[in-house]
Amino acid sequence: MRKTLRAALSVLLCFAVLFCGGVFASAADVTPFRISCVVNGDTQSARGLCWYTPDQAATKAVIYDASGADITDEVAITYSDGAFDGNYWHKATVTGLEKGATYYYQVGDGSVWSPKGTFTTDDGDDSVRFISVGDPQASSLESFEAAARVLEKATAQFPQPDFIDILGDFTNDCTNEEWDNFFLSHAALLGANTLAPIPGNHDEKKVNSFVSMFDTDTSGSVVTLNGVNYSFDYGPVHVAVVNTNDLFSISSAQLGWLKRDMQSTDRDWKIVMMHKAPYSLGKDGKWPDAQYLQEQFAAVCDETNVDVVMCGHDHMYLRTKPLKGNAVVGDGEGTVYVLGGTCGTKRYEIRKFSIDAFLPKDFIQANVVQKRGWGDVYDPATGEWTQDEEFAVGGCFETFEVTGGTLTMKTYIVKDAEDGEGVNLVDTMTLTKATGQNEITYEGDNSASTVNYATGLLGSVINIFHYIFRVWLPKFFKAIPNILKSVIEEDTF
Repeated sequence: MRKTLRAALSVLLCFAVLFCGGVFASAADVTPFRISCVVNGDTQSARGLCWYTPDQAATKAVIYDASGADITDEVAITYSDGAFDGNYWHKATVTGLEKGATYYYQVGDGSVWSPKGTFTTDDGDDSVRFISVGDPQASSLESFEAAARVLEKATAQFPQPDFIDILGDFTNDCTNEEWDNFFLSHAALLGANTLAPIPGNHDEKKVNSFVSMFDTDTSGSVVTLNGVNYSFDYGPVHVAVVNTNDLFSISSAQLGWLKRDMQSTDRDWKIVMMHKAPYSLGKDGKWPDAQYLQEQFAAVCDETNVDVVMCGHDHMYLRTKPLKGNAVVGDGEGTVYVLGGTCGTKRYEIRKFSIDAFLPKDFIQANVVQKRGWGDVYDPATGEWTQDEEFAVGGCFETFEVTGGTLTMKTYIVKDAEDGEGVNLVDTMTLTKATGQNEITYEGDNSASTVNYATGLLGSVINIFHYIFRVWLPKFFKAIPNILKSVIEEDTF
């Protein structure tokens, strides 16, 4: 009898566990996290929102006007969602917004909501103000918080920018923990600003990571597995974001996209933003993927009259003189290439063997090494570096102010927290031009085509290997004695 009763109780207990477990399991976690607002299409009337939830759920975005009134029914929202690395992403592309208007937004499932974020659309005048930073590239929350501190100082120095661009390498190993730490440390900044994100090589250690993280316009992106390319207008500026994870650093298909994109705008200023830098004295400037950009990518900039190229990747600040045909030209006659430094704590020293071997010294207008114990600052008047400049040690950011025919970029170093609260101006660039000179020369379709990309793949590979054997290997072999000297004497390569 006791055995029968014990067996019956066991069966009842099993049913109770199964029932209760089913009840508790049905309560999905729909808390929004990794929330961002990015440029997507027309900056006067659209934005792209993206957020994650731990469990799959039906979530939505609510849009409010400046008075706080819910105007979700007055705009158009296109939703998409999917899974990535154990979590679920949700995107809401918002269109039909008024130009020059401030909006607020929340995302959630109707009962669990995010804090309110805000953005202001482009008002359509002839000016724009934005902040540029490179390579947070951290792993620990502490290092991400150091990068966020630099951006906080930037927004204090340059309040209410129209947008902020991050020049790639949001993370170091592209793990869930790192993406969570980035968004956690930057939550207040991302909630108060529109972002223009650029894919870096460290952000694509997992397939589809970047495209799953931000709601950018992918209609013109030649690939999306390892990053995206897209473009937008803001005030008098046309911006093209290039994906340097594409193939080696850039495919023929994306070069074609960039050329047509720049030919399809009549904005007075043309800016390219990308991760890998064609011109650098850092540890990656010597490799063929960067050097290849000097030939193939720079040729498109020359042909389409690009004014400024902003880059990350090599964790120091460097600005070239105006270049065209890989030679120095006069002001307003070529493209200025800016390696935007890093807002993070991982910083590189210069590779002296790269000077003239991979980057002619005469090309350099400004160079600041942010690394403690180095602090090198380049003096273009003497062509030499002064070392251990304390004001040069810290995180870096740039501010851009463009009005009509004048573009001004200022570069700042934020002293590390242990060194105080200083923000030091280290470089200023002002470009001027006559307005109304750019003409539209291409009006066709510039959307992505998988077929075109695939058919051009062989040609892209041939071009890359041809460049390596024709140009890069001779450069590298010639530099080997100085490379060995650097390894032996300074332990740098």
